[in-house]
Amino acid sequence: MSDTSRRRLLAAFAASAAVPLTGLATAAPARAAAAADVPAFPGPDGLSSARSWVRMAPLDATYFTPVALITPLTTTVLAGTPARTEVTSAGKRVALLTRGARTVVLPGPQRTFAENKRPFVDDFQRTLPDLALREGDPVYWGTSPGGGRWITSDTFKTDFSVVPGTGIIDLTTTGSSRHASLLDEQITDVDVRCTGRFDKVPTGQACSFALTFGYFSTQNHYRARLSFLTSGAVEMRLEKEVDNDVTVLGAAVTLATGVRAGADWTIRVRRESARIQAKAWPSASPEPSSWTFDLTDSTPTLTKGRVGLRALANDGCTNLPVRLSVSRLEVDAANWATLPTVAHGDWVRLLPEPFDGTWTAELEQTIRGWAGSTVPDVLAYAAMFLGGAAAVTAGAGPAQDKQVLGEAGYGYLDPHGYRLEGADFHEYMKVGWTFPDGTYKGPSSKQVDTSGTQGVKRLRREPS
Repeated sequence: MSDTSRRRLLAAFAASAAVPLTGLATAAPARAAAAADVPAFPGPDGLSSARSWVRMAPLDATYFTPVALITPLTTTVLAGTPARTEVTSAGKRVALLTRGARTVVLPGPQRTFAENKRPFVDDFQRTLPDLALREGDPVYWGTSPGGGRWITSDTFKTDFSVVPGTGIIDLTTTGSSRHASLLDEQITDVDVRCTGRFDKVPTGQACSFALTFGYFSTQNHYRARLSFLTSGAVEMRLEKEVDNDVTVLGAAVTLATGVRAGADWTIRVRRESARIQAKAWPSASPEPSSWTFDLTDSTPTLTKGRVGLRALANDGCTNLPVRLSVSRLEVDAANWATLPTVAHGDWVRLLPEPFDGTWTAELEQTIRGWAGSTVPDVLAYAAMFLGGAAAVTAGAGPAQDKQVLGEAGYGYLDPHGYRLEGADFHEYMKVGWTFPDGTYKGPSSKQVDTSGTQGVKRLRREPS
């Protein structure tokens, strides 16, 4: 197998496995330990999968009859670069080949591809330049690994900073909220949690931090809020703010007393349609099995929005500055209001060797064999790496018992938190390989995920 190309290897691996194109169903949660506690939401289109899918309408004889290709095939070299050859039958295109490439585009039944929002964790493992600019915007909390860019309160921009492992909000004045939210305004159902701590027990008046959701603006959002009182008590509230008018959905509940400065607390919210569940607990303790609040919002005006955090020092707090340190924000399950979808009738298949521009009888038989076929093609196999795709292992060959299909992750983050790509099948399957020129390459320690909780890294896309 040493003289086999990457693409042939991957094709052989996939062929040795049972390939469930319909396996884009059950989502693996972001944290394995929470698998039983974080069920996926029903999909926004009433689907059994809330993650990703490929849909094709049922086919009958009216589709297959005209693709039998009983008429002669005609080839025409099209103008332009790269050189392409169009293959037609009875005046209709049946294939398009590109010189120097193995890919062949053929017409087929229309398919719709969709992928929902993926779970992700932001643990702030990045170092950002002071007041750095990227794409014209301040990078005060940077970009999360999977949830978008952080947007922070413009008025208090210097109160936000990041050190490796922590997002920081310094409360330097009283009476004004500080907000940080992730730039994704299409989230509806969501199961999200955050962990944070204050460096002081406040004096004079309380300080609070909240997990926000359905966030549209500083005056329009939901929040599950923890108040840290001067007595050392911690209270939880569930609130909705619409046009600067605050509605208390869940009145204050005392969760603990005698809380010391520097103690981590976790807030979790699960919102499904108009139902909102929320709870909080000391992070050093096990998560409570019951919810502090479990209610239905009778006027759910904020049906979608961002997730994020809010911090506030009440008027009268006298020991400023008070620092909120956020160590983690995690989305375990979520739906977008409208899934991004792509629908078209193009199918992409691969030749054994790059097309050299010569039309042969053997090539004609290959094209005829593909006409009308609904056997998984390149795009179908690509969809088997989308979020929620079921894991598939190879049944034989050099990759026996290795995962060859199933949800793939992304490349690792650089020290500034920006995404780097470069993972290949070595990292996906955690195996090394000797290539035709004798070069051996093993999986990169930076690309291979070893935590068992974040999935494998996404394969690098290479030209055909």
